[in-house]
Amino acid sequence: MAEAEHSLRFFRAGGFDQVSIDTAQDLLALAQLDQKLWVALSCPVKGIEFDTRSLQFIDSDHDGHVRVPELTAAIQWANERLTSPDVLVQKLAGVPMAHIRSDDEAGKLIKAAALALAAELGKTEADVLTVEETSAAQASHAARAQAAWEAAGAQALPLGETTAAAHALVAELNGKVQDFFTRCQLAAFDVRAGDVLNASEEALKALAPVALQADTQAISALPLAHVSAAGLLPLSEGVNPAWCGRLADLRDTVVLPLLGSKDSLSAADWQVIHDKLAPYVSWLAAKPDPMAEGDGVRDLEKLARYVRDLQLLANNFASFRDFYTGRGQASFQVGTLYLDGRSCELCVAVNDAAKHAALAGLSRLCLVYCECVRGAEKLSIAAAFTAGDADQLMVGRNGVFYDRQGRDWDATISKIIDHPISLRQAFWSPYKNLVRMLGLQFQKLTAGKAKEADDKLLNSALDTSKKGAIGASAKATPSAFDVGKFAGIFAAIGLALAALGSMVTALMTGLFALLWWQIPLALLGLMLLISGPAVVLAWFKLRSRNLGPILDANGWAINARARINIPFGTSLTQLAQLPANAEVSLVDPYAEKPAQWPYVVLAVGVVTAAVVWFLRLGG
Repeated sequence: MAEAEHSLRFFRAGGFDQVSIDTAQDLLALAQLDQKLWVALSCPVKGIEFDTRSLQFIDSDHDGHVRVPELTAAIQWANERLTSPDVLVQKLAGVPMAHIRSDDEAGKLIKAAALALAAELGKTEADVLTVEETSAAQASHAARAQAAWEAAGAQALPLGETTAAAHALVAELNGKVQDFFTRCQLAAFDVRAGDVLNASEEALKALAPVALQADTQAISALPLAHVSAAGLLPLSEGVNPAWCGRLADLRDTVVLPLLGSKDSLSAADWQVIHDKLAPYVSWLAAKPDPMAEGDGVRDLEKLARYVRDLQLLANNFASFRDFYTGRGQASFQVGTLYLDGRSCELCVAVNDAAKHAALAGLSRLCLVYCECVRGAEKLSIAAAFTAGDADQLMVGRNGVFYDRQGRDWDATISKIIDHPISLRQAFWSPYKNLVRMLGLQFQKLTAGKAKEADDKLLNSALDTSKKGAIGASAKATPSAFDVGKFAGIFAAIGLALAALGSMVTALMTGLFALLWWQIPLALLGLMLLISGPAVVLAWFKLRSRNLGPILDANGWAINARARINIPFGTSLTQLAQLPANAEVSLVDPYAEKPAQWPYVVLAVGVVTAAVVWFLRLGG
């Protein structure tokens, strides 16, 4: 066969080889491609950006997942229903009628359905029937079947407009009436059965002590009337009080118009009633299912969807061409998240963030889970941040999510899986952590001293209040206490500055002990010593980023190590940039005045360096 001899072509992306599906022969040859070379072995029918009904057609076992054999079977079926497989790769909106095969029974039905639909739409055989039109054909078929069924119903109404109510009443009473006549038949068979099959004396005694209502369950369970060999069901007198109202309705709405005036019914009369209502019962049973497809209509829609979607699905299943080549968004990308001056294009839908994160964390990607709200609608997504830093990413921050239809959603961060985002972030992270730690410790120290001073003030005030002496109050003057309050703070600041000065002095002493050309190398080595471990660790993690766990957590079966390296990852998150022709004013009227302490530290460092230098020269 030609398909078996076709030579497939591959391209390398994401660190692995992927099959290229550009021609009809490529598509048909997927059946011979070793499954170990498929990027995915299974994908869910729901939760991805792909036509759900098309996936349901391909999912032949209806288990909610499309697998390799089902996709190749769909390709083979479409090929058998078309005169040319090239139609499958022409990116048409539906099926061209001229290419529908009609040389077998199934093809004739599809062709007939296509011609009937074309006649309704005013199209010719040279036109294309779109997916939307073939999907609507099912609705047209259902409407025609419903109209025909309603027209036939006019001949199946023995009681006119009251037939439906009469049938419902007969159906409600049928079980109880059949029970009564069966008891009567047994009483006619054996006279002893009459006494046994009527209500027992014990059953009636059990009813005596309680307050009774006609619809009491115990009364309803008794026979409709007294069982006898005569086998006649009274319709008015001698009737079980729980059923007398329904039997009166039966007499007036069913028995009278069908059998004439009667005070009782026999088993034969009951059968006559059923026989006269039988046409209506048969008509009801023939009511068309609005979901049932007509001959060829379902296969016509299926073929139109396959022509439009099979190549697209194959390129998001056998390979991830759209994702890795940037030709379009992949089926698992549900939209774009705008947050913290960035746009994240790798966003996937999730049902349970905690369950998803348990596996998706192995991807080594920085994932931000967001709860998205649009009116009454809700959606949960996981967005991968692959450029910039995570300094301002925190639970509770808000952004805007745009889905693939262009609709905007309010997005709020609910969970973060922290992993390195970039080498730049890793390089500066030790310094940021140091500054953050120093600031936190300084705040704790000053807060502790301030609290200690406040406690002293409070205790002093309480002592003064108890003593009530003017002399004692004079001893605790506000000015004297203010000095004590802030003395601890000033001491803490002094200690911090002294430690900082000692560190700077030691650093400068070491630097100026070197030759001039050794100083830049020493500074570079110091920076590498501080930032190197973090950068190396981040580099290994960034190189091991993997798309697979994110999709596996969503029900996919990813069959390849779908890497997201540093250059490709950077392209998935866009940072805010000014337009190329933008004019920028650097004057900010509300800019904060520059702090003076950096200059003081610099001056102290220069003076210290000069002193060390002169002492060295003097030595």
